[in-house]
Amino acid sequence: MIVERIDYQAGSVAANGALIYDAQTKGPRPLLLISPNWLGISEAAIKRVAAMAGTKYVAFIADMYGGGKVSNGPPEAATLANGLRADAPERRRRITAALETLRSESDQRGIGDLSKQAAAGFCFGGGNVLELARSGADVKAVVSMHGDLLTSMPAKKGDIKAAVCVMHGAADPVVPKKDRDTFEAEMEASGAKWQMLVFGHLLHSFCEEESNVPGIGQFDPGAARQCYNMVDDFVTAAFDGKL
Repeated sequence: MIVERIDYQAGSVAANGALIYDAQTKGPRPLLLISPNWLGISEAAIKRVAAMAGTKYVAFIADMYGGGKVSNGPPEAATLANGLRADAPERRRRITAALETLRSESDQRGIGDLSKQAAAGFCFGGGNVLELARSGADVKAVVSMHGDLLTSMPAKKGDIKAAVCVMHGAADPVVPKKDRDTFEAEMEASGAKWQMLVFGHLLHSFCEEESNVPGIGQFDPGAARQCYNMVDDFVTAAFDGKL
């Protein structure tokens, strides 16, 4: 797998994302934008996205903090992520810039199928791709895994073009049921094509092996395997107009 670090401007920051693709695969492939968890573009994130991309997608990992910064742990990550959570317009500018960079860089290399674009995110990154959907981005599908669900700028009727899929743990203490209820009401009011899968008893971060925090986040291999398969199934169905 090729991992190219790409400099680009994202809102108010100079960003450095990661373009990931299989060099042996011929012809254009669908585009998959990935927004990582609040630690940023870590080695674990790069490895995960390389596996997700495989021979099927051209992937790009969004840099939401600027400079390709990788947080040194939860306290710093919380400060960085919460700053963007409190500034929805800037959050949208940064994730939109990442999508535009994926489009342009894949097109320059002749490896991207611009008719098929999707985005997925983990935790904080899940919230980022939901903001992308709320902004009206022209992508076919958006998938959030144990992500932020609330926003200060809820989608209005007709705003969301993408099909939206949310996967969440029933016992997630970071984004509890009341947030799921608020999100559901927002999606229904917006008229979006959306779905939510809730995994019983699971906490936060159940798709990420390196993100265990006692009582808060716990990796679950079975649910993780199911989620990764569902990302591919959902995105492919959206590309094929079968949702």
